[in-house]
Amino acid sequence: MHEIIRSNDVVLLSFAESLMKDAGISCMIADQSMSILEGSLGMLARRLLVESDRADEARAILTDAGLGDELRDPVN
Repeated sequence: MHEIIRSNDVVLLSFAESLMKDAGISCMIADQSMSILEGSLGMLARRLLVESDRADEARAILTDAGLGDELRDPVN
């Protein structure tokens, strides 16, 4: 899995996750349970992870949807 977005914005993450599912790209939101440990203050960011072999496609979809500024730098 490859990290695409790291954010505290649950609406942004939900939208991005929806785009991935519509495109048939397996994804998951990591670190959701961390809010229990931090007291639900929203300090710890959650991460959108996608299939490594489809990361470039996921980036293109998110950029086309106007989320390009939210993308993490690609890992080479």
